[in-house]
Amino acid sequence: MGKTFRISFSLRNTYRVNSILYALKQIPLLKRILPGTLYRVRGFKIFANVISALWEVISVFLGKALYLGFFLVLLGLMYGPVPAGELYPHLLLFLTVIGAFMNTYMFNPTRDKYYAMILMRMDAKSYTLVNYGYALLKLLVGFLVLCLWGGCLLGVPLWFCALFPFSVAGLKMAVAVLSLWEYEKTGQANNENKLGKFAWIITGLLLAAAYGLPALGILVPLPLIGGLMALSVAGGFLAVRKIVTFDSYRDMYQQILTHSLVQMDNAQELSRQLSQKNISADTSITSSKKGFEYLNDLFVKRHRKILWRSSTRQAQVILALVAGGLLGVRLSPEFRDTTNRLLMVFLPYFVFIMYSINRGTGFTRALFMNCDHSLLTYAFYKEPAKVLKLFRIRLREITKVNLLPAAVLGCGLALLLWASGGTDNPLNYGVIVVSILCLSVFFSVHYLTIYYLLQPYNAGTEMKSGTYQLVLWVTYFVCFLMMQLRMDTLVFGLLTIVFCVAYSAVACLLVYRFGPRTFRLRQ
Repeated sequence: MGKTFRISFSLRNTYRVNSILYALKQIPLLKRILPGTLYRVRGFKIFANVISALWEVISVFLGKALYLGFFLVLLGLMYGPVPAGELYPHLLLFLTVIGAFMNTYMFNPTRDKYYAMILMRMDAKSYTLVNYGYALLKLLVGFLVLCLWGGCLLGVPLWFCALFPFSVAGLKMAVAVLSLWEYEKTGQANNENKLGKFAWIITGLLLAAAYGLPALGILVPLPLIGGLMALSVAGGFLAVRKIVTFDSYRDMYQQILTHSLVQMDNAQELSRQLSQKNISADTSITSSKKGFEYLNDLFVKRHRKILWRSSTRQAQVILALVAGGLLGVRLSPEFRDTTNRLLMVFLPYFVFIMYSINRGTGFTRALFMNCDHSLLTYAFYKEPAKVLKLFRIRLREITKVNLLPAAVLGCGLALLLWASGGTDNPLNYGVIVVSILCLSVFFSVHYLTIYYLLQPYNAGTEMKSGTYQLVLWVTYFVCFLMMQLRMDTLVFGLLTIVFCVAYSAVACLLVYRFGPRTFRLRQ
């Protein structure tokens, strides 16, 4: 077991170190400084190994901290007077059940499993037990530390904080055993990356119970939660024997990883096929426009499924949520007061929401897969005047697509503010609407700008830019951190408007200045 752990950890670490070195090589400022023999330089390999080790430690806590923070603390704030010591155990009960079958740690076809069991022919049972045990150990350590620390701050009973990590591990193990029994009975291996419709329906119902019941004043009693957690721990202990004695891990993973093998070897082709499914095959689609306007008009019409149809559905969902909020404001005085209070200080929260619903990344990916990856091979397409003209056309189009749900959200928030008691300063209504629209424009400009300045794909549609991925991650974390900011709506709204206008102007200038040189196929 010790030898298996050393080999599997070394394999995973080598892959991570090479990825770090490759990412460093993609940063523009370092690209010219770093030597071409970077992977053979001992100093750089030591540096990458240190980063890899730090990430291994951070990963024990980071994902779990984001999980607890986002799903519990931030969303829990919406329930106002509900005691945290009763609310968070209720939420964790349902979220734990969802996580148990969506992420068992055993049936996820990861790249390291493919390398170890398929390419290196390592003993499948030994490899599975070692890595599954290591994953559960990280889960126990991470959740135990965070729950004990966070539970004390929130007033959650100490026994619950101590028992929760073991109940999570126990439930995951129990679900894993159910999947093993199903494999023995049917010969069909479970792939948790491909959940069926039934699993998604159950997930939706559990989420509705988790967040809907507290809104109605209903919470699962703490003693009942404790009893269910104890059963989960007991189920985990009973599952150990089956997990250890199961002898068909190789056959099971051979089946799970077969499709992953095809995906790894034919990732570009599969990506193109997936992208082509979103293109309308209607040959009657045409346009009366000329030049690049004609090209863009055809592109938008043929990709209506991932652009306007998606944007329309988002607007409909937002409209339904606003209607539900208006109903709640009318029926519940407590909900009305809470809504009014939140809208006056929670505008930063909607930065993340606008980030989530923006279609910028989908738009640029479709642009490359179904348009630019072919046209960038022609010299005329890379001429400065044509690059800039097409940028203006595309920016106008994606801005229009994103403004639809943004307009519904902005007007809906202003309407909710008015219905929940209003504000002493009428300017707040206009600031809410305009700031949401400006955020929509900001993300439209942002994603199209980094696409033109850092064009990340090569001719084979592989993403080859570490800088582009870094910018996407930074964007995500900044937007996520904004959810924790509390600021007066008028002040934050005015700052948002000014920032978005200034950023859009600077971004467009950068594209005008550098776009003709950077918008080309990567090697």
